[in-house]
Amino acid sequence: MNEAGQRKVLVTGASGYVGGRLVRQLLAEKLHVRVMVRDPKKIAGQSWIDEVEVAVANADNFEDVSKALTGIHTVFYLMHSINMGQRFDEIEAAMANNFARAAENSAVSQIVYLGGIANDAQISQHLASRANTGKQLAAGSVPVMEFRAGIIIGSGSASFEMLRHLTHRLPIMTTPKWVTNRTQPIAIRDVLWYLSQAAQLPRPVNGIFDIGGPEVLTYEKMMQAFARISGLRKRWIIKVPVLSPGLSSLWIGFVTPVPTSLARPLVHSLISEVVADPAKSVAAIIPNPPQGLLNLDQSIELALSRTTENQVETRWSDASMPTAPWQKAQSDPSWAGETILKDFRETITDATPESIWKCIESIGGDTGWYGADFLWWARGVIDRIFGGVGLRRGRRDPEHLRIGDSLDFWRVEEIIPGKKLKLYAEMILPGKAWLEFRLEDVDVDGKKMQRIIQEAIFSPRGLGGTLYWYSVLPLHAFVFPTMLRNLVRSAKRKDFHKNA
Repeated sequence: MNEAGQRKVLVTGASGYVGGRLVRQLLAEKLHVRVMVRDPKKIAGQSWIDEVEVAVANADNFEDVSKALTGIHTVFYLMHSINMGQRFDEIEAAMANNFARAAENSAVSQIVYLGGIANDAQISQHLASRANTGKQLAAGSVPVMEFRAGIIIGSGSASFEMLRHLTHRLPIMTTPKWVTNRTQPIAIRDVLWYLSQAAQLPRPVNGIFDIGGPEVLTYEKMMQAFARISGLRKRWIIKVPVLSPGLSSLWIGFVTPVPTSLARPLVHSLISEVVADPAKSVAAIIPNPPQGLLNLDQSIELALSRTTENQVETRWSDASMPTAPWQKAQSDPSWAGETILKDFRETITDATPESIWKCIESIGGDTGWYGADFLWWARGVIDRIFGGVGLRRGRRDPEHLRIGDSLDFWRVEEIIPGKKLKLYAEMILPGKAWLEFRLEDVDVDGKKMQRIIQEAIFSPRGLGGTLYWYSVLPLHAFVFPTMLRNLVRSAKRKDFHKNA
């Protein structure tokens, strides 16, 4: 193994879209990988979890970060705070500054940072914050290799999901003038190539490098290309000057799975021309991938094939969405003194445990919620109106779940295959909520049966939270029994077709 292969690298943001894929790429390159996360449960279901070291740390804690960086040669800085309110830029700057000091303290040799192309005279707050993050990282003595990318095209990326759903759902659309701005999209495969190669350079590099695909085109042409590749008719795009970025992001929040809070910085970034500067090329240090850079058509085709084949490795929704302060702590211990309200249901059935579990694990997304789907849909719409994630996030995989997966407006907090599924609510709520399914063997008159336990758990915040719970109890009395009943019916149908 060469010297680069013996290095130990650290990946921050490993539970996110790029970070989760980069870990796999680095392992394929035979590098020793450590990941830094706040909550190790979020990556427990990753295929690479047994091949990496896990360091638990908060990015704003100097001691935590210094400890995580001990013995590290190259660190990948892939963290951001764009969903943390209007002052996200201040949060990002402080976090990067702390990280730079910790890297210096731990004798890190190289920081590799992925930001956004910011060459236009006027750039958005999001792109300005990305650029400032690079400056803060470079303020220390550790060399920083800053890659700046434009729109990243890949299965599960926020930019791709926004493009895909806008084009699919709107054959005729009125759009603001920014759809005519030039951009230089790049495939996630090529982004991962540049990042992984940066970990194997013979010596540290300091500088800013723009990376982009081989084509420069407008967002409008990107939508038309997606329509053509997907077999859709050409889209009618009517450009109007009155749709502000704020209104555009609200509209995107209602039409696509990408919530308004995430759509806003993406739209603001499109107002600028996001084109790579040839003077900032990385080609002299890292050559293009051996098979060449993917063009837009190839990038879209690859992303669509991964989506169709249910091989989406990571999604934009893998990173937790921001919640109210009282919603951030999950699974508080019973002795914490919180009020806990429950809706408990159980049933005993002769359906096989394999079929029951398949039905439990496939809940949500295209499968739905086993009845009363209109009420679930209405709750999702209400959540969107108030700035939540709504139901349209769907699932990463139609049949299988892993810890940390987003599931409509829930997130998988715990999963024990064949036994237990626990979901944590990321919808807007005056408190914290969970939905749990448990499966147990029982003996009924000498016959092996299955007990299915379905439990909705709510920890209200103050009087408002308590009033909320009791106001929706009539709906619970219809939704939850219907869900359990139809889940059993679905499991029995599976058994019937299996034995037919």
